Amino acid sequence: MEVRLNERQSLHVSKSMTHALHALPVVLNAADTGVELPVAAWPYLEILTRLALALALGLLIGMERERRGKEAGLRTFGFVSLLGALGACLGDGYAYLSLIMAGMLVVFLNLQNLRAHEGTELTTSAAMLITCMVGILCGKGHTLTPAAIMVSVTALLAWKDRLSGFSIGLTEGELRSALLLAILAIVIYPALPVGAIGPWQLIEPRAAWGTVILIAGIGFVNYVLWKIYGSRGLAIAGFLGGLVNSSVTVNELAARVRKRHHDGVVAATYRGILLATMAMISRNAVLLLLLAPPAAVYAAIPFGLMLITTGAWAASSFKAIQAVEEAKPTEVGLALPFSLWAALKYGVIFLILHVAGVLMQKVFGDLGFYAVCVVGGMVSSASAVAAAASLFTGGSISLDLATSGAVVASVTSVLINLPFVLRAGNRSLTLRLSVAMGAISLIGVVGMFFGSHLTALLIARFPGILP
Repeated sequence: MEVRLNERQSLHVSKSMTHALHALPVVLNAADTGVELPVAAWPYLEILTRLALALALGLLIGMERERRGKEAGLRTFGFVSLLGALGACLGDGYAYLSLIMAGMLVVFLNLQNLRAHEGTELTTSAAMLITCMVGILCGKGHTLTPAAIMVSVTALLAWKDRLSGFSIGLTEGELRSALLLAILAIVIYPALPVGAIGPWQLIEPRAAWGTVILIAGIGFVNYVLWKIYGSRGLAIAGFLGGLVNSSVTVNELAARVRKRHHDGVVAATYRGILLATMAMISRNAVLLLLLAPPAAVYAAIPFGLMLITTGAWAASSFKAIQAVEEAKPTEVGLALPFSLWAALKYGVIFLILHVAGVLMQKVFGDLGFYAVCVVGGMVSSASAVAAAASLFTGGSISLDLATSGAVVASVTSVLINLPFVLRAGNRSLTLRLSVAMGAISLIGVVGMFFGSHLTALLIARFPGILP
């Protein structure tokens, strides 16, 4: 069978054969000399960046191990991290191989310690394996994830003594509280129905329970901080106690003044109560930011003004109480961080305020909703703020109404603590706190009325600041 090519096709075939003949000697020469041509070219700057990050993270944890006097220190952890990064750059097979080699190094390290009758280094071994995995992540191009992991691991190693002391001092009730919080958040929350239920569609079980878990979780974390740092002075005890429960903290601090009427103790109690108030305002602002970011933007001015005023009043007595705090640490007795009763209480209060807020707003308008916020601020300002945010998110109330309701609940919580101050039996302390809390509340209300207009102007000028 004869095939005929036209003139253009013949010219193309001729050029192709010419190029092939020119390339043939190069291939033959390479094969004759035994030199293999490169099959891949690594981008130098990118690979160098990955290796540098892996080395820096390895040196970070190695520095901590070196400071502890461990056998595996600065250089060893740097090499292990680089090993993982190089393996990841070469491919998945080499990454697995580098992890196996790190495991063999861990076995060798522990055998050496056993022969020297020094016991095993389980913590260092686990840190070395994590370092290799972090190096692999760096080699694959990850940046923030391996850095966050390594910083967290280094912090756990560096805080060994403090964490050990905290765990040893943990009571059975506190451990049960932590487990109960985990069960309610991980086991019960996913089982709740999604969306509104009931004849009037007023209750959303999962959203309500998520808010309860958020409030309780914030209280639990702050309880842990209070337990670690709260005995170092009235200032820290007051602030951390206020994050958990401002009313209980104010009541405790005021009761101590009745026992000791020394001027320094009175001044320290004064600032401790103001810091507890400041902590409560901060907690409510954070709750509003997490649950309803647009409302938090509109409430930034009144909350900010209240925080600045409270901080300025508390700082005015710093010199008078510094010596008292250093000489005699003070503890504030708080209840357990979390319990079934606390969960039910938060849930019931939140649901009551949520349903009452909708009904009162429909029947009596905005004044009815404000009345619910005032009552909520007396009982639990955190639940009242969460209810206002939930109603706004669900579309039941407007943005301005949710913002004002959160501020009203916080101002009410500031004022409701004044009766607890009367327990101190100190006229000077009562008068000073009354003036301070009255000014804080007044500034919050003024900020609520004028802050919304100013925020609206700023949003119109810079629309990107609203989430």
